[in-house]
Amino acid sequence: MLTCGIVGLPVIGKTTIFNLLTGTETETSQYLTGKTSINMAMAKVPDPRVDFLSRLYRPKKTTYAQIRFSDVPGLIRGASEGKGVGNRFLDGIRDADLLVHVVRAFRNDEIPHVDGSIDPMRDIETVSLELLLADIDLVEKRITRIQSGKKIKKEQAAELEVLRKCLAALENEVSMHKMELSGKERKLLENYNFLTDKPVILVINLDEEQLRAGDYPGRERVQEFCRARGIKLLEISGQIEMEISQLPGADRKEFMEDLSLKQPGIDRLARAAYDTLGLISFFTVGEDEVKAWTIPAGTNARSAAGKIHSDMERGFIRAEVVAYRDLHELGDMHRVKEKGLARLEGKDYIIQDGDILNIRFNV
Repeated sequence: MLTCGIVGLPVIGKTTIFNLLTGTETETSQYLTGKTSINMAMAKVPDPRVDFLSRLYRPKKTTYAQIRFSDVPGLIRGASEGKGVGNRFLDGIRDADLLVHVVRAFRNDEIPHVDGSIDPMRDIETVSLELLLADIDLVEKRITRIQSGKKIKKEQAAELEVLRKCLAALENEVSMHKMELSGKERKLLENYNFLTDKPVILVINLDEEQLRAGDYPGRERVQEFCRARGIKLLEISGQIEMEISQLPGADRKEFMEDLSLKQPGIDRLARAAYDTLGLISFFTVGEDEVKAWTIPAGTNARSAAGKIHSDMERGFIRAEVVAYRDLHELGDMHRVKEKGLARLEGKDYIIQDGDILNIRFNV
């Protein structure tokens, strides 16, 4: 299951975005009370292809691809030293596949910023530093544990050497993602789940005026920061998203058109998380269920069959494959087959995004 950890400073709209993504109603101010629990819930990945297939087949059940989101308490400068509620809870998202870093740009005098002013780039640097310091703490503890043992084994000695290399880099504010490590060194660290080695999506949380203007304080600096690091940047408004979510369908469309929004930012965020990790969807269809299945790009047909059921992988014979675009264009599976656009593929066929599969197997 794909997991994304949401991080950021306190009172920046992080939990509001979590609620919108997952359809939950978590208390948005709870982290001001000193609680350190992590909120977790599922979010569907919006996909117009699933919408079309569901309309076409009218199944009993429609299942979208899903992402698990974890919302952690807000960090503050000095969290690694125990300030605020500290950052002990960061260990709870070390298994996350991706981090969503929410940054406040919106203005609201009733909700003061923890640092007294709106400065997105400063906040980005604050949280980035705390993540880096959390990784330093992890490395230092592991080094101490190895050194305190009665005897250091050969493999531990190799691990210790690479950990010292990592510590030196982290102390010079070089993230694990940017470290030059050999395949062997990476192998020794594969169970560490460094926070600074994870892909990041940056979300700037705007107010309505900023959303309409397409601008906010420090926007150019933020954009340059993301360009230089290859980070996907999304600019959305948690407040507007909340208002949109509470409107009936017709009013929702009109409201979005008034704001020149082609689709809700929350939908873009869920989709961006899916795409950033190099994932694709294939579909199974029928009267019982239309379902999107999540696999890494480059997965072969036999492995994809195993995603549906292990028996299908074990007894795989062939996969009947139809491209979504063909079905969408012709509007009927019979017409697709009449035109010879349904094909049989073997176990080594590489699944393409949008493939509609019917697995033939025998066990």
